Amino acid sequence: MTGMYFGETKTVNPTEPSSEGARRRRMEVHQFRFVASDMAVAPPLESERKRQKLNKLVSVKSFEIKEKRSKLERIVSLPLSLPCRSDIGKDEKKVAENKETERNALDLSESASISSNIERPGVSDCPKFGVTSVCGRRRDMEDAVSIYPTFIREKHEKSSNLHFFGLYDGHGCSHAAMKCKDRMHEIVKNEVESAGEATWKEMMTRSFTKMDKEVVEYSRGGGGAPTADCRCELQTQQCDAVGSTAVVAVVTPNEIVVSNCGDSRAVLCRNGVAIPLSTDHKPDRPDELNRIEEAGGRVIYWDGARVLGVLAMSRAIGDNYLKPYVTSEPEVTVTERTVDDECLILASDGLWDVVSNETACGVARMCLRSGRPPSPPGSPFNDVTPTVSGENFDQGCTDASILLTRLALARHSSDNVSVVVVDLKRDL
Repeated sequence: MTGMYFGETKTVNPTEPSSEGARRRRMEVHQFRFVASDMAVAPPLESERKRQKLNKLVSVKSFEIKEKRSKLERIVSLPLSLPCRSDIGKDEKKVAENKETERNALDLSESASISSNIERPGVSDCPKFGVTSVCGRRRDMEDAVSIYPTFIREKHEKSSNLHFFGLYDGHGCSHAAMKCKDRMHEIVKNEVESAGEATWKEMMTRSFTKMDKEVVEYSRGGGGAPTADCRCELQTQQCDAVGSTAVVAVVTPNEIVVSNCGDSRAVLCRNGVAIPLSTDHKPDRPDELNRIEEAGGRVIYWDGARVLGVLAMSRAIGDNYLKPYVTSEPEVTVTERTVDDECLILASDGLWDVVSNETACGVARMCLRSGRPPSPPGSPFNDVTPTVSGENFDQGCTDASILLTRLALARHSSDNVSVVVVDLKRDL
């Protein structure tokens, strides 16, 4: 009987010496393993792995930062005549869905486009300037910039040369801004040369009125074939729901004449102080609101104040379907120049929506004071546009326009961004 239950008795007896010893040894082993895994072996191995992984990430990040820094330096060093065209607006959906694509929108090597007209007869008193214009996160590019140094020149009095800087922010389509780009300086020139004793306000008001009539006629299909980028199909239908802002600065030896219609803006930097030379025409501005209501119109708040719930500005060139509530009459300021004037900034609301006047002036001053020399004459980009000579190009102004554009995009501006920076100290 004992032999029959020997295996069972041996198995279930908890006090059997061999079983107790084996159990104790197992517990000690378990305890040793627990202590070892918690204190002795694993932490150094895990820490070492984390340290190696961290070092690898830091080295990769450092490499990426150096790459981006060197790329930015190459971009900033590009002169004004670089003929790039922005294609970034075509990827608007991808930008909204993919953060990586959105970061790529900040790369001006792919998004920079100089959309300026530049003519220079070869005189030496032309002010230095820089321009950057990008599509940003919009589907289409509707900004336009025109710069005509010495667009009016006195034959016998060299100091009387006048310089034209214009910036236009289109809406509805690009053709209104493009029409202003092509024609505004010619209209202003004709008015100034035939003005007689007329004041600057009278001359600029007549110029904007004539420009508005041309845009309206063109939008109705009476101005010939539409531009290549026009979406309105002007040859087959009218397009009255198209317009553009216009901020124009005429720089003379003694004055800065600014005419503004819309929400683009001109800011003067004088001795470190930002002085606005124009006031945005917003529908909820008290005087603009009264003017609209007295004309029989209404301002409706739909994603901001809008004329009849449609247009987010109260003055513009074009927009025939909103007249007389939206007028093309500009506000004109004439500012006397001083030795403390540093620079003039013209920009579309793509910049001013996210960057203050003071910040913009601070960035421009920093770039102008950096004293960076221009690109050497042998640079492959200097001769791309023959009408731009080395005297026009200024590295500080170009840096300022690029950095302001990058700042606007980094602050998630959703509009086209165009910036013109004029160095006023060089022209005195």
